[in-house]
Amino acid sequence: MDEVLRSRPANAEERPTFKPVLGRVVTRPESAALMRAVGADVRAALKKPLGEPDLTGEWPAVPHNYLRDLVFGREQRRFRILVDRRLELTPKITWSAVAAGAALWGRPAPEVALSSLARMVLEADTFEQRRFAMYLYRRVAGPICFTVAALVTNALWLGSPLDEDVPAEYVLNEALRLLPPSWNILRVRSPEFPEVDARIGPADDVLLLPLLSHRDPELWDAPDEFRPDRWAALDPDNHPGYLPFGHSDERCWGRHLVLPLATRVLDLARRDGLVVDPAQRRGKVHLDGLLEVSDVRVVRA
Repeated sequence: MDEVLRSRPANAEERPTFKPVLGRVVTRPESAALMRAVGADVRAALKKPLGEPDLTGEWPAVPHNYLRDLVFGREQRRFRILVDRRLELTPKITWSAVAAGAALWGRPAPEVALSSLARMVLEADTFEQRRFAMYLYRRVAGPICFTVAALVTNALWLGSPLDEDVPAEYVLNEALRLLPPSWNILRVRSPEFPEVDARIGPADDVLLLPLLSHRDPELWDAPDEFRPDRWAALDPDNHPGYLPFGHSDERCWGRHLVLPLATRVLDLARRDGLVVDPAQRRGKVHLDGLLEVSDVRVVRA
């Protein structure tokens, strides 16, 4: 896996967030500008006091909505709808929301709060430019909320009630190991791959599965057990087979946004004594994009 991922950079189609939109390639400068904007929004959100949000209820929907409001605020409906979990039901709903938002033109009043990401969209001049920009808003803003909500839900499902003495970093690293939200990495056929391994043909696509390498008994002690303390002696940046954010040569840009936000939600859960309902023994994993345990009932201990 390491050699395949090291053999060449990901191409445009293999970049999940910034793959082409309606045949238009998302350039590196465009993707960098979007990440700078959402990075500014996340940093501003992390400076806010923890407050007293009620995070009981059905997870990951509850932390998803909390993160949407925390990071992007209560901005215009055309933007809020793009972070809605229900858009995942079908791409047609997503494109309808994007097109409607792009068509409803008009700059908000100066006093209306907007995220840095939303302000980038409003700089577009034509309908086509706005539609492209709004779809990218969805691609960037949505995964921030989806991934963090999935990660913390998975952590609570695996370890509830969480040991207060274990650092949040260890808990999240271990949740990323056993239930990595990004559970597969696709690389399409490439001439470099047969040189890595003769079993890979020149026309073969390769699907790499961190979900499996994260449980490989040759790489991990007690691989199927939730043991956050193992990370006191392991380095998540270079442990073999550990790829929750991709390969070290080309890690997901969102890593430095996801982990601080996940730590914040985990801190709130610990502070408020949140646990998975002891009566719930089964969760659903849809494997539709993200690997997350859904329909988890979270209550106060």
